[in-house]
Amino acid sequence: MNCITEITSGKERFMELLLIGDEQEDMIMKYLDIGRLFVKTADSAPCAVCVVTDEGCDTLEVKNIAVLPQYQRCGIGREMLEFIQNKFAGRYKRLILGTGDSPLTVPFYEKCGFRKYDVIKNFFIDNYDHPIIEAGVQLCDMICFEKELSEYYGTDREGIAEIR
Repeated sequence: MNCITEITSGKERFMELLLIGDEQEDMIMKYLDIGRLFVKTADSAPCAVCVVTDEGCDTLEVKNIAVLPQYQRCGIGREMLEFIQNKFAGRYKRLILGTGDSPLTVPFYEKCGFRKYDVIKNFFIDNYDHPIIEAGVQLCDMICFEKELSEYYGTDREGIAEIR
């Protein structure tokens, strides 16, 4: 059975998957406790994760999204983002995220309907204890993306608990 569920305790057990989306454990620990963790399973095993945090001002931020390599390019990342948009539609007006200036991630987010709104210069150099290399390129700047959430994005209209 394939499903996406929220994990409320023992989040650290998904660290191996989280490290695919954010290579430094102490950076993950800054948001893991305050964030909401969603895990997708395939064949009864975790294959993808997504952590979101309430940033105030009707804004939800994707802090981490990761898919196991063998499941990448199968639509699971897009499915996770659509799940988040659907779950939080009507509760938040904007979904934001930051990523490296990489040919692997920037086009993905653009295809998912996000638009670039800012660049944080030298983010990866200033905040990580080692160089982050993606597609053979060292990441320096963080590219910030946003997407407006419609009031009724999808059909999941269940009550949403406070993130904080």
